[in-house]
Amino acid sequence: MELRSYQWEVIGPALEGKNIIIWLPTGTGKTRAALYVAMRHLEMKSNAKVAMIVNKVHLVHQHYSKEFQPHLKDRFKITPISGDSGSKGFFANFVKDSDIIICTAQILHNALMSDSQEKHVELTDFTLLIIDECHHTQKDAVYNKLMEIYLQKKFNGHRKLPQILGLTASPGTGGANTFEKAVEHILKICANHDTWRIMSPQTSIKDMEAKAKQPIKQYDLVPERVKDPFGDKLKELMTTIHQYLGDFEFITEFGTQMYEQKIVQMEKDGAETSNRRKRTCAVHLRKYNDALFLHDTVRMKDAYDFLDEFYTSEKLEKNSRNEIDIYLYTLFDGYRHNLLALSSDIKYENPKLKRLEEILKKHFHNSSNSHGIIFTRTRQSTNYLLQWINNTDFLRGLNIKAATLTGAGFSNQSQHMTQNEQKEVIQKFRKGFLNLLISTSVAEEGLDIPECNIVVRYGLMTNEISMVQARGRARAEDSCYSFLAKSGGKESRREMTNESLEDLMKRAIRYVQDMPETEYQEKVKDLQMESITERLVKQAKVESKKKFPASDVRLDCRNCHAAVAYGSDMRIVEGAHHVNINSDFK
Repeated sequence: MELRSYQWEVIGPALEGKNIIIWLPTGTGKTRAALYVAMRHLEMKSNAKVAMIVNKVHLVHQHYSKEFQPHLKDRFKITPISGDSGSKGFFANFVKDSDIIICTAQILHNALMSDSQEKHVELTDFTLLIIDECHHTQKDAVYNKLMEIYLQKKFNGHRKLPQILGLTASPGTGGANTFEKAVEHILKICANHDTWRIMSPQTSIKDMEAKAKQPIKQYDLVPERVKDPFGDKLKELMTTIHQYLGDFEFITEFGTQMYEQKIVQMEKDGAETSNRRKRTCAVHLRKYNDALFLHDTVRMKDAYDFLDEFYTSEKLEKNSRNEIDIYLYTLFDGYRHNLLALSSDIKYENPKLKRLEEILKKHFHNSSNSHGIIFTRTRQSTNYLLQWINNTDFLRGLNIKAATLTGAGFSNQSQHMTQNEQKEVIQKFRKGFLNLLISTSVAEEGLDIPECNIVVRYGLMTNEISMVQARGRARAEDSCYSFLAKSGGKESRREMTNESLEDLMKRAIRYVQDMPETEYQEKVKDLQMESITERLVKQAKVESKKKFPASDVRLDCRNCHAAVAYGSDMRIVEGAHHVNINSDFK
C-alpha cells in the first residue's frame, strides 16, 4: 500500500499509538491514511480490534467496498454493519468474530447501551476507534455521546481504552466570530477526542497542494426581479390568513427561515393548546412560505404547482367540513386562476435560472466528460430543478444526464430517498451513467464521487464547513466552483463571511498546533472535566423532571384532538423509536 509523503507525515504519531486528528483537504486520502494506521495497528498489537464509525449509512458501504475490503480482505476479517444490513441485531457476535467493524455511530452507541447479549459491547472491546468526519463530535451529536462514554471511563481510571483517530477536512469555528472563540472551539474538538495533536502537513505541504487542486471560484450574482406580482400575491394571501387569525406579529418576514421557525412554533403551540384554528392556519402558512422559497429558487410555475398539489391532496384526504378548512380551501380557490396566470408570465421569471442555464451550457456544451453537482437547500427544490433541466429545450440538447440526491431521513414535509436509491444514484454517477447531481447537503461530506469540473452552490446560506466540503467536490483539472445567488442578498454576504471564517479556522488550528505541550494538555483536561460536569448536570435535570404513570398519559390526534392512545400502549425501541403496540390503534 503506497502513501504520499504528506500522508506519512500526518500518521506518524498514530503509528506510535497516540490519539490524533488528521486534518487534510477533501480528496487527499484521509481514509487511505486511516486504513494504513488500522493495518499496522492490527499487525503490531495483540488482540487488536478496530472500529471505523461514520455518520451516514452510505459511507459504511463506501469505506468497506472502496478501501478496506480491497486492501485488507486477504489478511483480516472486515464486517460492514448498517441499519439496512440486518446485522445490527447480532452486533456483539460480529464484533467478536471480526478484526475490523465499519458501522454508523448510532449503531455502535445503541450496542453500548443495549442489555441484549447478542448486541451489547463495551468501548474497551476495541483497541482503535476511527471517527470519520470527526468535526461532528460536539454538543448532542451521537459521536460526542460515544466520546463522553470514553472520557467518563478515562476519568474513572480505565486503562484499556481504544486509541482514537479522527478524520476531518474542516473542523470549522463553531459559530465563533473572534480568534479567541475559534481557538476555544478547536481545543474543544481536541478535548472531545482526547487528542494528543491535530496533524496536518508541515514539511510536505507542496505534495499535498499538488494533490488537492483548488477550483476557480466565481460569484454568479444576479439582480432581484424588478417586479414580483406572483410573490406579492402569495404574501397577500398569507397576510389574509394572519388577519383571520388576528395575529400580525411577523407578517413582514414572509419567505424567510426566521418566519418558518416561528410558524413551526405556532403550529406546535396550537397543537398543545388544542387551538385548531391556530394549528391549521400554521400548517397552511408553512406551505405558502415553502412556495415562496421555491419561487425564489426555481420557476413560478413550480411554486404554483406545489401549492396546487397541496390543496388538491388536502381536500381528497380530509374531505373536511370543518369551517377552518373550508375557509382556507376557499381562500386559495379564489386566487387559483390569478396565481396560475401570474406564474405563466415569463417577464417575471427567476433570473437565477437564466444564469444557471448559462453555467451549465458553458461546462456541458463542448465536453462529453463533464461532471457536476448543484447544491440546493431543500428536497423539493432538487426535484423542481431536475424538472426544469428536463423541460428546458437548450439544456436537453447538451447530453446532461441528471438525477436528484437527497437524504434518507424521514420528513413529513417532503419525500425522502431510501438508502438503496441513494446508493444506486451514486453508483450511476460514479460509472458515468449520470453526469449531474442535484443534491441537498447529503453529497457534501465523505462521498467518493468522480472529480467534478463544476460545482454550483445555488442560493445557499450555510456555514464555512459546508462551503469547504462542497468546494472539495470540484477536484478536476481547471474545475469551477460557482456561488449563485441574488446580488446584495443575505446568501452572498454569508458566503463572503464563510471565506473569512475559513481563514479564522486555519489560524486557530495553527495556534493550537503551536501551543506548548503542557499548556495544551492542561486546557484539554479542563475542557474534558467541564464536558463531564455538563453531562451530569443535564442528566440530573432530565431525571428530576416530573414523570407520570404511563397509563395516566393520553395521546391526542394532532389534527382533530381526539384521544387515540395511552402512554401504556407505547414502547421505545433502541432508545429512539416510539411504537404503539395496541392492535386497536387506528
